[in-house]
Amino acid sequence: MRTFRSRPDLIPPTIDIVTQAHNNTGPGYVFVAPKKGPGQDGPMILDDSGQPVWFHPLHREEDGIAMDFKVQRHQGEPVLTWCESKVVAGHGHVEYVIADSSYRELRRVRAGNGYHGDHHEFLITPQDTALITIYGSARMDLSPFGGSKDGRVLDGIVQEIDLETEEVIFEWHSLDYVELDESYLEPPKNPEWPFDYFHINSIEVDYDNNLLISARKTFTVYKVDRQSGEVLWRLGGKKSSFEMGPGTRTRYQHDARRQSDGTITIFDNGGLYMIYPSNGIVLELDENEMSATPVRRYVHPARRHVATMGNMQVLPNGNVFIGWGSDPLFSEFSRNGELLLHARFPPENESYRAFRFPWSGHPSGDPAVAVEAGTGDDVKVYASWNGATEIASWQVVAGSSPDRLEPVGSSAPKEGFETAITVRTAEPYIGVQAKDRSGRVLGASRQHHR
Repeated sequence: MRTFRSRPDLIPPTIDIVTQAHNNTGPGYVFVAPKKGPGQDGPMILDDSGQPVWFHPLHREEDGIAMDFKVQRHQGEPVLTWCESKVVAGHGHVEYVIADSSYRELRRVRAGNGYHGDHHEFLITPQDTALITIYGSARMDLSPFGGSKDGRVLDGIVQEIDLETEEVIFEWHSLDYVELDESYLEPPKNPEWPFDYFHINSIEVDYDNNLLISARKTFTVYKVDRQSGEVLWRLGGKKSSFEMGPGTRTRYQHDARRQSDGTITIFDNGGLYMIYPSNGIVLELDENEMSATPVRRYVHPARRHVATMGNMQVLPNGNVFIGWGSDPLFSEFSRNGELLLHARFPPENESYRAFRFPWSGHPSGDPAVAVEAGTGDDVKVYASWNGATEIASWQVVAGSSPDRLEPVGSSAPKEGFETAITVRTAEPYIGVQAKDRSGRVLGASRQHHR
């Protein structure tokens, strides 16, 4: 766990860089949402050295956990979004958070039609609607499949919500279009245990405005008509519409995405048991001949198996960024598979997905400062500004009163989240100024009276 003198309220997990960032890594920062391990849970932006740039702690007892933390566009501007799990009146549900570049919350989105949202996907479309996942429940006779006569089945639901009106404008149910026999799991014998036959875990808007839906338990990606809800084709699974060539089938997969070159990328978990290594896979689809061909595969550096979660992001420069889900790691590869960056959370931690995005953050609050007295007139000053991305240096200022502060010594280069600076001054009031590369003051702390 990391601790900071200037921000003792922030205790993020420590991220260890196993393979140092290569010059050819993509631009921007790393976006993760650690949970369940030492330190606090919450969305976190990191630099390539593993240092926090911004951390938003969630109290596990009150806010639960954050998942799917990333940069999207809303009303033409880049925003931060994440799924935030909460427990209300004993029941868990998810709210979808949108925050601006000052880290101020713009809105919270909730599922409609009486449903509670789910944490697997929150995707803002170019039309400023949101696509979210929901897990519904229905009673069904499962005896033909080896289960209870009065069993309970989980329904994979997609909702599209207008972000301005919060109106549900599209809703799709897996139980209306996907039979139970497509699942690779058997129903539980206990009727009170739900049969999660589908397990929806990603939604993507395809090039023709229809939807790609990944279902973990059927090993299938479904293309769904956004108007009628009909399944247009199945990729993989028991009823694949495509002839699946060698190396194209996935098991318990996540994060199916259409890329600009027409390929489909998928994070293939490889199974529940440690038989096949997990990997990111690129598939070429011939939708005339209805055949699938493998193009590239990105394997965990230690050929590890990731039982749950995970994602694969293709960066604008062609690199591939992979979050290894329940294995507490993330990696960046070149297009041809060279490992450029590899990092590790503490063993108990995990992050549902991991991404890289350019980001410019300008916090609405002030920089933070802490001061420790040394020998004589020496003082050690600790400076930080949670979320500020443009800081190049810190200037210590001091004076006899809060409104009469003057620079003490030279500016000190910013080092990680918190910069420690030793100066000599007998003045009672001490503060810091954050400066950009040109020397312009971006913000000033409140004065510390020693």
